[in-house]
Amino acid sequence: PATLLYTIKFEGHMSRKNTSTWGRQFCPAHPNVPLVEDYRAGDTVCPECGLVVGDRVIDVGSEWRTFSDDTGDDPSRVGAAENPLLSGDLTTSIQFTGENYDMQRWQNRIGPSGSDRALVQAFSEIRLMADRLKASQAIIDRANTLFKKMTDTKALRGRSTEANCAACLYIACSQEGAARTFREICAVCTVSKKQIGKSFKLILRALNTSVDIIKTGDFMSRFCSNLELTHKAQLIATHVARQSVDLDIVTGRVPVTVAAAAIHLTCLALGIEKSAKEIGDVAGVAEATIKSTIRTMIPAKDKLFPPDFIPKNDLREPSSPPSSANFST
Repeated sequence: PATLLYTIKFEGHMSRKNTSTWGRQFCPAHPNVPLVEDYRAGDTVCPECGLVVGDRVIDVGSEWRTFSDDTGDDPSRVGAAENPLLSGDLTTSIQFTGENYDMQRWQNRIGPSGSDRALVQAFSEIRLMADRLKASQAIIDRANTLFKKMTDTKALRGRSTEANCAACLYIACSQEGAARTFREICAVCTVSKKQIGKSFKLILRALNTSVDIIKTGDFMSRFCSNLELTHKAQLIATHVARQSVDLDIVTGRVPVTVAAAAIHLTCLALGIEKSAKEIGDVAGVAEATIKSTIRTMIPAKDKLFPPDFIPKNDLREPSSPPSSANFST
């Protein structure tokens, strides 16, 4: 068997000159059969006749597996897998010293293109903002893909890179079912909401895409988790917010405000000690806005809660802050 394998390899090397067309490898005897890559031997083999069509196949994966409890340096010398969004990922960096200045200058000339360097910088910015939001890797990948598409269309040329990254991240969060508010996006970057909004509209127009309308349920699970509320309280607050919207009780209020007010109303009914200020800090809504929204919801409280729900406390309208006239002497 060893001799037969050597003969097949030898024949494959001898006839390899006719086994590629336009960068595509194929078997001369079976051109329509998909080839099999043997990463262990580094060969590309025809499964029908065993002809070795190509050799020295490069494995772009890590050389060793790494585990979280491993100590010491990472033994992987080949680095991470190639980034498909970049035109060329395999580069060599030369550290700058006084002796190799000329080498570094030539390295900059023959290194990655300017577009790839801009993409790498943008991807790093997106990851930094996503880490602050505790977003998943799927959101990061989608945001990177959106930014790459916008770079190819050149629709965002001349605009702030950070604003474009923030807008891509906002759209990616919405499309992945983990919607964030503009206020939350602004909190993890240094650009204004107005700049992000302009880039957001340009991206939707250039890519001919859309995002789902943000609803109160998109924030309820995250807000209740950050407030350490029970699952029962979350279900009741979700029902209250949905009923408030369906009955047009909170017309003109943004979904994040309705969600915060529904959580506060649920806490009052269940006797949970959560002030409007605590909820407002988590949701990014002013305390006065939450209280004013509750005043419009309490008159219809019998329609907001589930039919079998019995509140522990009597719900009353929150007291209004005293006016300046009350302090006159």
